[in-house]
Amino acid sequence: MKEKIVQTAGREQLGEFAPMFAHLNDDVLFGEVWNNSATDVKTKCIITVVALMSSGITDTSLIYHLKNAKSHGVTKEEITAIVTHVGMYVGWPKAWAVFRLAKEVWNDACIADTDKDNYQSSIFFPVGDPNNAFSKYFIGQSYLAHVSREQLPIFNVTFEPSCRNNWHIHHAKNGGGQILICVGGRGFYREWGKEPIEMTPGTVVNIPAGVKHWHGAAENEWFSHLAIEVPGEDTKTEWLEPVDDQSYLGSVRTDK
Repeated sequence: MKEKIVQTAGREQLGEFAPMFAHLNDDVLFGEVWNNSATDVKTKCIITVVALMSSGITDTSLIYHLKNAKSHGVTKEEITAIVTHVGMYVGWPKAWAVFRLAKEVWNDACIADTDKDNYQSSIFFPVGDPNNAFSKYFIGQSYLAHVSREQLPIFNVTFEPSCRNNWHIHHAKNGGGQILICVGGRGFYREWGKEPIEMTPGTVVNIPAGVKHWHGAAENEWFSHLAIEVPGEDTKTEWLEPVDDQSYLGSVRTDK
């Protein structure tokens, strides 16, 4: 099956400030041009690296496309030959600049693909940045990405293996609560006094206001869910005690 290139960086970084540019980046450049079947993705990666090098661009965009080239099969031998060849036509200093970046990207001993990178490539929504603002309410590392800021706030929350949040309650005078939709990996949701619910892509959990619960990743697997805040009156989240190892392992091993 032909790989479909999907890009969301435009809307994530410039969606509010420059929506037309974000649309052209995500939907036209990546959505149409990168998915054109006349050339394969590896060839497109090489063409893009050559174009950026020729223009003298050696910022994060080139680093992204060097990593993209590597992930689509461009070997160290191929990239060194490509940069050397292009350097003969566009300038030796440009070749030196690109080699400094390429050396790091293809130096597997120093910069290998991390588990997070590999997991990101398996899901549609971005993993996002470390969820540092809420780290005191989690055991393990979580990540947060804004999916929607308008109408309904929607976040993609990603948990490293064994990561889980504390017991907590979504309070509201009227309405409120939360909806979780699993979009990647495998995790669990558990309400106080009830059996855990295994969550895999497509699983939907509706959490009414006032229900004590927690959610997190399986023991050895990453896990992502969309978190949708249900509108309500006087909504707030009350964070409670951590989910200790005994309680957590008893939940995630119930099906094994």
